[in-house]
Amino acid sequence: MRITIVPLDLIIFDCDGVLVDSEVISCRVHAEQLTRAGYPITAEEVFSRFLGRSAQAAHQEVEAELGRRLPDDFDARLKAALFQEFAASLRAVPHVAETLAAITVPVCVASSGAPDKIAASLTRTGLLPRFAPHVFSAAQVARGKPAPDLFLFAADRMGAEPGRCLVIEDSVPGVTAARAAGMTAIGFCGGGHCGHGHAATLIAAGARAGFDDMRQLTEIIRKFAASGG
Repeated sequence: MRITIVPLDLIIFDCDGVLVDSEVISCRVHAEQLTRAGYPITAEEVFSRFLGRSAQAAHQEVEAELGRRLPDDFDARLKAALFQEFAASLRAVPHVAETLAAITVPVCVASSGAPDKIAASLTRTGLLPRFAPHVFSAAQVARGKPAPDLFLFAADRMGAEPGRCLVIEDSVPGVTAARAAGMTAIGFCGGGHCGHGHAATLIAAGARAGFDDMRQLTEIIRKFAASGG
């Protein structure tokens, strides 16, 4: 069954951890590269500190603590390692393709990732045609999540009213950004990085609801529509 949602102008999807199950890979690779650069950190610490934030913001924080810049080739080495791992093992979140096929209102992606990383992830998992060219990156705005800039930018480009946008997010910065933009956030907790209590954490941050199976999203949207938002 295909679903048309009357009260909504737009559904905005985060990419990492929502469309593609990438966060376990990303946190591990990021931790390895930071440790090699002289900043010892675990994948779990990367997850708790930097999930949902742009790499630029994370690296600025690391550099402030180190009192020096990361190596000039750090970004290139991190990107190469990530792309190698993605090519080998990245998968789409289960059932996301069928869920996207059931939604007829406009959709877009708004991610903290760099444009080439987002494109590589969506291409690898076969999801890019469902969204292109409506794929937006924190690199296009002055401030990344938890600031509202990226979501407001996406809504403007899509001709949508912020109050009529539904955001699907897996991180506290993402939920915070959606709320700051005047949008409704729904917390997705089905990625491999999400442990017990992740839904409660997102709800505490302001998500309207939490869910862990993409097949549940259509019913959540239906209830949102029935209630008028």
